[in-house]
Amino acid sequence: MRLHTTFHTARLGATEFKVVRPARTPARAVLVDDPWHLNGWFDREAAHVTAGLWALAATSPRSLVHLPIRANAAGGPDTGARRPLDLVLLHHSLQFAPSRWKELRARLGRGRPRTVELPAPDPDAEPEASGRYHRENRDRFRQQIHSETLFMTGSTRTFREAAVQFADLARTGPGRAFNHGGRHYCRSVGCDPADRDLHIEYREEWH
Repeated sequence: MRLHTTFHTARLGATEFKVVRPARTPARAVLVDDPWHLNGWFDREAAHVTAGLWALAATSPRSLVHLPIRANAAGGPDTGARRPLDLVLLHHSLQFAPSRWKELRARLGRGRPRTVELPAPDPDAEPEASGRYHRENRDRFRQQIHSETLFMTGSTRTFREAAVQFADLARTGPGRAFNHGGRHYCRSVGCDPADRDLHIEYREEWH
């Protein structure tokens, strides 16, 4: 898949960090902080772009991938008093402290446009046999919230698997039909048991 992005660099002390954003932020994408889960709503285009960002995070362990969507809440689904969030995808090997994000974000300029070619996430691919739900498996997303931003810290495998969830959302829209006649409306990105899962839903109608 082809993903249009902007690449940004900024220094914190002696360290230079790279931040990647979509060239055009999808307008119909909202992420909110709920008590029990983290919830997101996306239309087809937004889900497609976001799938690309998760796939990019899987191949770019030295970059922070930033989706700045918290301002979308004003024109999206009714979020009530729930806090809207941006999203940052962060490979665990980078060891970036989310508490420093506000300072880094303030130093980012307009960035340089760059088009990235990525393997398209395949919703029909079999998941990797990793034993991800076994209690001893530690290869799961960890999450933190700082400066109105959800940080999802994971590995190449976990980013790749999450990209498939968003690609499936973009492909099947309101739901995947099953033999018994029901439809699956919500996809989920699993996190560490100490954290909340990220639930994502397709939404076509927006305010």
